Amino acid sequence: MRLAELSERSGVSTATIKYYLREGLLPPGRQINRTTAEYDEEHLRRLRLVRAMIQVGRLPVATVKEVLGHVDDDSLGRTMRLGAALWSLPQVAEPDADDEYVRAAHEEVGALLDRLGWHNARQLAPLSPAYRSLVVAVAAFRRLGYAWGAEQLAPYAELMHRTAVLDLDNMETHPSDAEQVEFAVLGAILNEPTLRALHRLAQEEESVRRYGFE
Repeated sequence: MRLAELSERSGVSTATIKYYLREGLLPPGRQINRTTAEYDEEHLRRLRLVRAMIQVGRLPVATVKEVLGHVDDDSLGRTMRLGAALWSLPQVAEPDADDEYVRAAHEEVGALLDRLGWHNARQLAPLSPAYRSLVVAVAAFRRLGYAWGAEQLAPYAELMHRTAVLDLDNMETHPSDAEQVEFAVLGAILNEPTLRALHRLAQEEESVRRYGFE
């Protein structure tokens, strides 16, 4: 398809598509002549992914470019590509190591990983943005006086492990490594808000069941 058709089918203006091409978010089309290129279904799929990351995920163009660079890096194995892509997403800042609540949170999260037998997560902890985010959240609970730690988190973590199994089962239905990593990244952007919304709906439902409309 030509650029005009790509624009029509995607709902993205030709000016925006040209910008994405210049920024490397879309691969170049097949050059027909000096001024005209042709695009295919892969361009349309990638364009829709880019729009989802920017519009739904609220990611800046520079972050999208970095994430997609890891998705497309076939010199890495699937696990490394997925990890690099996910770690490129916006993350919380490094917490203050001297803060007593942060130190306590590190101990609790470490105890949680040991309790669950999540040895790989334990090994990656010094580098993992997800581990850092959990430490920050636990520290905030404890700073407010709530004894939130390994014991309280374990049932939630077990539910999340079941979710991760579903995520990877769905990911593995896609044929290529690139599509699988792309699906996983999109899931991190779109599925997390979905899970958050389901969590809140479940809380609303359970609250009314227990306490009525008081």
